[in-house]
Amino acid sequence: MRYFIHLQYRGTNYAGWQVQNNALTVQEVLDKALSTILREEIATLGCGRTDAGVHASSFYAHFDASGDFDAEKLVFKVNRFLPKDIAVFSIVPVHEEAHARFDATSRTYHYKMHQHKSAFLHGLSTLTHLQLDLDYLNRLASKFIMKGDFSSFQRVGGDNKTNICDVRESFWTREGEQFIYTITADRFLRNMVRAVVGTQLDIVAGRFKEEALPGIIAAQDRGKAGTSALPDGLYLAEITYPYLRNDGKTS
Repeated sequence: MRYFIHLQYRGTNYAGWQVQNNALTVQEVLDKALSTILREEIATLGCGRTDAGVHASSFYAHFDASGDFDAEKLVFKVNRFLPKDIAVFSIVPVHEEAHARFDATSRTYHYKMHQHKSAFLHGLSTLTHLQLDLDYLNRLASKFIMKGDFSSFQRVGGDNKTNICDVRESFWTREGEQFIYTITADRFLRNMVRAVVGTQLDIVAGRFKEEALPGIIAAQDRGKAGTSALPDGLYLAEITYPYLRNDGKTS
């Protein structure tokens, strides 16, 4: 039987989502918890990969299990087993061909920044000393709303079959001390969101001119774009599927 598991995690203490040979990852910890409780080898497959230090306020993975279990009780048991920086919301049965990565119809990321040192935002938001103007940031962000090749914002060495992404939302908001960037697309290239944010901040800092941005996007060359923003402000925030409701239950 195939299941979707809906979870969130704080990525500070992990080398990203995906299992690695020489570093602790979220997937490794989750697989160990599920395998121990279900008493069979469980291997999850995530909706995507997050880099070291990146967070997920909403993340999906799927796994196969042979035995029967009460999903609500399993959520309770897994949460007791997991460390405090990983939390499971729900586990639901899905059809046998359901795929957490390939069936996703959109993904939304948030990038959070603050301008004054804060003990409570440290590690969960990126501190910047730039003077941020919301209207100007949104003017920059709007230039990314397009369907096109985003190779200029992909980490060098990416192995995607295509670098075409359909970016449907790209905007900034302000909530108290924080500036929050939201970007939604059908898919993202590796390191794309951090590179998109970093390029906007480089323009704010005067390293590039605003007029250069369309050319940077069109160049399809990572060397033409700006630096990558730090990972601590980045969150995978929402993933949509045709057969799941917003609460993670099957429709």
